[in-house]
Amino acid sequence: MSDTRFLDGLPFTTAVAAEHGHDRKALTRFVESGALLRLFTGVYVDAHVDLTEEVRLNAVRLALSEDMVLCDRTAAWVWGVDAFGFAELDGEMPLECYTPRHRRATGRDGCDGGSRDLRPEDWCTVRGVRVTTPVRTAVDLACNLWAREALAAMDALARGHGFTAYDLARLLPRYFRRRGVVQARRLVPLVDPRAESAAESWTREVIDLNGLPMPELQHWVLVDGEPRYRLDHAYVRAKIGVEYDGQEFHTSPADRQRDADRRAWLRASGWYVIVLTKDSFRPDAIDRWVRELREVLKERTRSHKRF
Repeated sequence: MSDTRFLDGLPFTTAVAAEHGHDRKALTRFVESGALLRLFTGVYVDAHVDLTEEVRLNAVRLALSEDMVLCDRTAAWVWGVDAFGFAELDGEMPLECYTPRHRRATGRDGCDGGSRDLRPEDWCTVRGVRVTTPVRTAVDLACNLWAREALAAMDALARGHGFTAYDLARLLPRYFRRRGVVQARRLVPLVDPRAESAAESWTREVIDLNGLPMPELQHWVLVDGEPRYRLDHAYVRAKIGVEYDGQEFHTSPADRQRDADRRAWLRASGWYVIVLTKDSFRPDAIDRWVRELREVLKERTRSHKRF
């Protein structure tokens, strides 16, 4: 495109393009040729621009009317938490936005939303865009996402924005009879900012779903009075650890040897360590490690409580 307005890194609308002689058919051709990206319906940007947070927020601002509030996964994205699938961020990003009750719901193409019980304290303005607060966003996600993905996003929001499960619980009464509130009531007490990865959140969600007690997160094992080894999840009195080995830090030969040495020391010191990987969250694999955890908890716990 020859007009520098389209090459300065700022998103633009079809109306702006029309002012410069480019109709919708021309924009479609530019998208098909790779010259432009369509970020939202009717909002474009030069394909060579780095899609930073600022660029996406500028695009969002063009796509929303004054009454709209970004919610759910789009709000989480604004707050630095990615709850979208990989394919959803490849080009046109989902735009989840709502208007407060008694306001006309948006009929804009590409917007996934309607009207919702939103009060002024439920949102704030970020670079000219109304977005639900991190606390409100977390409870909305607890209702709307699959439980595992919801808890991972809630933990990440709590880690990044300093709220607690208590802050979320204070908001729950407003969700009475809302779809997904039963799941939200289960997930809210589990939220913990100490979780350092989505997989750690998934692990706790599975443990809770199967009626097992919650482990302590990020437990340091002392050696000669000094913290030496940290366990992702630990049942301290029973000396049971549950760890997740992600690909980023546990695949090289040096990583594997370090893990082996560390776990050999832990086992020699009386710890029982269950190691999970990404494959551990398939249904058949979940059944196996949950059964293993249940049995070792029974064996190492003197209480008569059934696990």
